[in-house]
Amino acid sequence: MLRFRWLLATLVLVPNIGRADEPLRTVIDREVSTRWKEQKITPAVRSTDTEFLRRVYIDIVGTIPTADETTKFLNNTDAKKREKVIDALLADPRFAQAQADVWDLALFTRRPGNFSDTYRRPAFKTWLAKQFADGVTHDKLVKELLLAEQPGSETFMVQFRNAPDEAAINVSRLFLATQLQCAKCHDHPYDVWTQKDFYGVSGFFVRMVVQDKGDGNNRSFTIGEKNSGEVLFAGNAKELKPGQKGDPIKPKFLGGTALDEPPLPKDYKEPPLPKGSEKMPKPTFSRKEKFAAWVVAPENPYFANATANRVWAQLMGRGIVHPVDDFHKENAPSHPALLKALAKGFVAHKYDLKFLLREIANSEAYQLSGTGPTKEALPKHFERARVRPLTAEEIVAVMRTANGFEVNPKDPNANWDYFLRAFGEPTNGLGEFQGSLSEHLFLNNSDQVRALFRRKKGNLADKVLTSTEPWENRVELMYLSVLNRSPKPKELEAFVSFIKREPKPDAAVEDAIWVLLNSSEFRFNH
Repeated sequence: MLRFRWLLATLVLVPNIGRADEPLRTVIDREVSTRWKEQKITPAVRSTDTEFLRRVYIDIVGTIPTADETTKFLNNTDAKKREKVIDALLADPRFAQAQADVWDLALFTRRPGNFSDTYRRPAFKTWLAKQFADGVTHDKLVKELLLAEQPGSETFMVQFRNAPDEAAINVSRLFLATQLQCAKCHDHPYDVWTQKDFYGVSGFFVRMVVQDKGDGNNRSFTIGEKNSGEVLFAGNAKELKPGQKGDPIKPKFLGGTALDEPPLPKDYKEPPLPKGSEKMPKPTFSRKEKFAAWVVAPENPYFANATANRVWAQLMGRGIVHPVDDFHKENAPSHPALLKALAKGFVAHKYDLKFLLREIANSEAYQLSGTGPTKEALPKHFERARVRPLTAEEIVAVMRTANGFEVNPKDPNANWDYFLRAFGEPTNGLGEFQGSLSEHLFLNNSDQVRALFRRKKGNLADKVLTSTEPWENRVELMYLSVLNRSPKPKELEAFVSFIKREPKPDAAVEDAIWVLLNSSEFRFNH
């Protein structure tokens, strides 16, 4: 209860955040600018249209605009054109796949050795994308993940097979922004959690049974739940004696009360697990249903705050609580009133992620330039736009868009293994990034990259080479297609001179596109 009260004091008992009818984007800008004044910070200027357009496309639909889309936006004189393009992108079919990529990585990371990558990860991503495409609210999506009863959804819980402790750790971290692992062996040294708190959460997963059917590509899983089974607690790990089993611990909601559970009949014996394709019958009392309902309940102070903070970090680079999965009293939010407003708006709009994304993207804070006085990649006070490397999925999609290939989420080439190997973990979520030699060599030498910009009918190289426009206009097309901006005078002069050196410009045009694809400006969203 101590941590529960701390969370309420930090995120709920803050000054009034504004009128009920005040747009969240207005609250965002007021809270952020107030901190600038307090810290005497000079923020970056507003982003240019080209900066904003490329950034918001990558953040919302996972790829860049085409040259035509860029030109149309730049020529648009409508004062509300940024707001309108945000609405259009949130309604775009590509939104679902892009957000599925974001949340798939949050839930699993890459984990190349995990079975779910080999057998069920694609099915899970298909299920996840459908939830976004169908407009399923985030509370319902997370509830389905924890119940694991829809085909495809079960993959998340399958990874915790026979590992209730790992389920407790990861579910608490991902959906409640709480780190419990230190309380597994001893009472947490830096937070309020005790070992009994840890095993109380673990008790919700101890009865979970993973049924494995088939093999290879035909392998499938279902999640069942037994009527019996308890977590045994024997005290501090250092004090355990050989053969000591411990006492059963009742399931307990994090920071709350123990689960009210009817007792089993005396001398109850668990029936044998069904064989073949038969599913386990539902238990007479389901712990996982009670836990799933509690996680997403409006009165749960953890879920809305954790999700709002994670979505903020998705667009702004870092959380108001940073790292996003580690809320505790020594890691207070940088802007507590702002986090309260985000969480409150999220709940009021029935856990609609699009609402949060729309309001954040429409804020002036999000639309600041990526260049400014501060040199930090992820400024703590959000005085400049963050700079982040593109993910592997984004790199594939952006390269295909830039070179004139249709981006089809179901295209088997959309997530080539080669790209995942080279760009699999471009960031750890803390703003740290180190480009690797393998990444550099891949961009410079791989056939997979070169296949995208070699001349083919209708692609960027072909459009440039078949055009009858002056070379200055054709170089402009390359820049608009790859970097979504016009070339600077020196860039234009250098590219035109390079291409015109040869009587047959085919190879020079391909090399020019390759140079743009290998630039740092292309590699990052900023």
